[in-house]
Amino acid sequence: MRYDGVVITVLEVLPIGVLVDVVNGWGSEPRAAAEEDHLPFPERSTIAGRLHTSPEVGQSLTDAALRRLADQVYPVFLTSGNAQRAGLVTELLTRAGARPALVPTRDGVDEDWVVADPRRLMLGAAAVTLRRQLVDHSPARLGTCAGVRCADAFVDASPAGHRRFCSLTCQNRNRVAAFRRRAAAKSVAATGAEA
Repeated sequence: MRYDGVVITVLEVLPIGVLVDVVNGWGSEPRAAAEEDHLPFPERSTIAGRLHTSPEVGQSLTDAALRRLADQVYPVFLTSGNAQRAGLVTELLTRAGARPALVPTRDGVDEDWVVADPRRLMLGAAAVTLRRQLVDHSPARLGTCAGVRCADAFVDASPAGHRRFCSLTCQNRNRVAAFRRRAAAKSVAATGAEA
């Protein structure tokens, strides 16, 4: 991306893992599902330290700015259809004013993205990162946790591509809850059979 005349490679600006952390740490829906709305936001330095960009961009990452960014990109993780995901990412690219550009390199040319308004740099970086994720991997590799009281976003890097939970903690919590439901149902059925 171009910021004050400097070309910044989008994946260096906002890696997909950092974007997921922003969505889960600042997004309204993930915080509400986990009943964390009353808790403070994560420390911004954990995000800013993982961005390879100018200090000015890092300083512009206020809690309010990160929450807006998270809430704008969360629907891409939440939706399940390829066409819907593609449409949402295209809309984000348009909203950010991101446009493709070719940049000369020592060996030829490389693809880059330009955002005219520096205030939209992070939205543009998020949109281009999501675009690259959808193009390079199956769109179904993005998702939200199916766990109880969790709506965290994730990127499925598993070999089979059938991930349903954001973490092993949520997966195990879901298995325990399912086991307890089955045990309770068996107990009720056994009690009914004895009567």
